[in-house]
Amino acid sequence: MTDVPGVRDRTVAPGPAAAVAVAPGPRRPARAGRTNRTLAGWGFALPFAVLFLVFTAGPVVASLVMSVTDLRSADLLDPFGVNVVGLDNYVRLFGDEKFLTAAGNTAVFVVVGVPLTMALSLLVALGLNSGLVRFRTLLRVGYYLPVVTSIVAISVVWRFVLQPDTGLLNEILGFFGIAGPNWLGNETFALPTLIVMGAWRNLGFGMVIFLAGLQAIPKDLYEAATVDGARRFARFRYLTLPLLRPTMLFVAVITTIGYVQFFEEPFVMTQGGPLDSTLSMAYATYNQFGFGNYGYASAMGYVLFVIVVLLSIVWFKLLRNNVDD
Repeated sequence: MTDVPGVRDRTVAPGPAAAVAVAPGPRRPARAGRTNRTLAGWGFALPFAVLFLVFTAGPVVASLVMSVTDLRSADLLDPFGVNVVGLDNYVRLFGDEKFLTAAGNTAVFVVVGVPLTMALSLLVALGLNSGLVRFRTLLRVGYYLPVVTSIVAISVVWRFVLQPDTGLLNEILGFFGIAGPNWLGNETFALPTLIVMGAWRNLGFGMVIFLAGLQAIPKDLYEAATVDGARRFARFRYLTLPLLRPTMLFVAVITTIGYVQFFEEPFVMTQGGPLDSTLSMAYATYNQFGFGNYGYASAMGYVLFVIVVLLSIVWFKLLRNNVDD
């Protein structure tokens, strides 16, 4: 009964249903459930982990060890006769004229090829995104097709197109009375020709990424800018480019990594010639492995790896600050 005057006691006596106690069932320990989930996760990850250790991490560590030795192909029969030379292989690289030539060619390929590829990719993406171009789906497929086509097949076709006497390009130039040069046999034209070919082949990749970035920009922003009196170039400069910087960062890093390692084009089309004018760092590393200089070639490979990392950091420094803003 309640002690407050005027307030009726509403306490309900427990009925038979309330008196029934539910007996707790057997409870599974939480620790056992977490253990089973952990074991299941490791079970799914184990095949990948084994393959990664055997085919990726293992060779990376082995090549790092090889880079500080004088290992040659003849030493494979007597691995205990290999000498540790420390950083001598790396010091030797900076006095190797052929390697320095390859580094210079690679630098030209990257410095010219990456901006050219990005500019062409963005230009094509802007055209396809404008809505003024017909058959956009067909064009997207056509531009992207070289990306998924074998680079060896593409290089063979380009080599026939660029033949000095019977090549299609010189035949077209001859129709207009222009004598075309030996594109791949001339020291002046060989590397620029490979740069143009690389830009054409990788244009489709950048186009797809830029097109996705353009379609992610809200149209309301363009409508508001138009109402405020911004013209087309102003909208592109002050609206499109700033909002595309994350996309530009991704395309720049991926394209740079690919161009630093360019190998198939000179291997198939010029064999590094003429006069080493198209010799790349990756091709020079391949040649050293072919000569049996495994330790020296491994040092070349790690220098190439450091260059890729440094260039990626440079792109992040140039574009990341604007991305974070």
